[in-house]
Amino acid sequence: MKKFSNLPSDLVYESMLGFAAAHARLVNVHLDPLFVTRKNPNRSKVALISGGGSGHEPLHTGFVGVGMLDAACPGQVFTSPTPNQMLAAAKAVGSDAGVLFIVKNYAGDVMNFQMAMDMMDLEFASVLVNDDVSFDAGAHTAGRRGVAGTLVVEKIVGAAAERGDDLAACKRLGDQVNGRTASMGVAFTSCTVPEAGVATFEIGPQEMEIGVGIHGEPGRRRAAFEPAGAIVAELMAAILKDLAPRKGQEVLLHVNGLGGTPLMELYLLYQLANEHLGSAGLVPVRSLVGNYTTSLEMAGASLTVTLLSEEMKALWDAPVVTPSLRW
Repeated sequence: MKKFSNLPSDLVYESMLGFAAAHARLVNVHLDPLFVTRKNPNRSKVALISGGGSGHEPLHTGFVGVGMLDAACPGQVFTSPTPNQMLAAAKAVGSDAGVLFIVKNYAGDVMNFQMAMDMMDLEFASVLVNDDVSFDAGAHTAGRRGVAGTLVVEKIVGAAAERGDDLAACKRLGDQVNGRTASMGVAFTSCTVPEAGVATFEIGPQEMEIGVGIHGEPGRRRAAFEPAGAIVAELMAAILKDLAPRKGQEVLLHVNGLGGTPLMELYLLYQLANEHLGSAGLVPVRSLVGNYTTSLEMAGASLTVTLLSEEMKALWDAPVVTPSLRW
C-alpha cells in the first residue's frame, strides 16, 4: 500500500489541518471535538448539519458554506462521527430557528446522530437519505444506503434554508428530494483503508461489483467486466424502475466518481446516461459530473437521478459558495 500519510491514525486530523489552511476564507475547523463550520454562521436561519466517516471527500466537509451546510462532522475513515462532535457543531451554528440533521442511512451514523438528537436543547429535525437502489428497501434490516444523492439533498435544502424556510419546511423538502432521488454504483477495484493496509475486498481483473456501497460493501452482484454502455444500461434500469417517472419529466443527472476514475471516463458515462434518459422520455435539464462522494481510491462510479420540480430547479440553481461546490 502506498499512500501519502505519516501515521495512518493521524491522517484525518492532519488532513483537516490542511483543509483549514486551504479554505480559511470559507470555513472554520474546530479540532476538539473535530467539526467544520461555515465562516460567520447565519444565526437567523435553520442550521443544516451533516457528517459521516472520512474517506468520501468532498462529502461532507467540502459542502460547508453559503447555500449548503452550516456544519459537518468528519469521523475516522469509514467510521461515524461521535455524538459529541454533532452536539458541539449544533451549539456552534444552531439558533432558535432550529437544526436540521441530514443523515446517511448507515447503522453507525443513524445511531450516533440519534444519540446527539436525544441530548439536544434546540428544536431539531432530521432527514434520512437512502437513495441507493442496489437492494430493495427490505433486503437489509438497516434499509437502503445513503450515497451520492446526499449531495442533492444538502444542496437543495441548503438553498431553502438560506432563503429563510423554517425547520418544518426544510424537513419536508429534504424528505421530498430524497424520495425523488435514486442512485446506483459500480466498482472495478477495492479501496484500502489506511489503518487496515489491505484491500477491503478482493475482485478479479476482469470482474466488477454492481451496486457496490461507498465503503466497499457488497453490491447486487459480482459480474464479468462489460463495456460502458452495458454498465450504464443496467444501472439506469434499476434507477428508473425505482423512480417510475412520467414521460417528459425533467431530471437532474449526477455522475459521481468513487475516487479512482478519470474525469474523461465520467463524462463518457454522462453521455451514455443522458442518451438513456432521453430514450426513456425524460429530459435532463441539470447536471453534475465529478468526484463528490468518493470511496478513497476506488475505481468506479455511480449514477444519480433526481426528479425535479420547478421549485427544486430554482433551489439547485441558487448561489452556493463552499470549498468543493460553488456557482
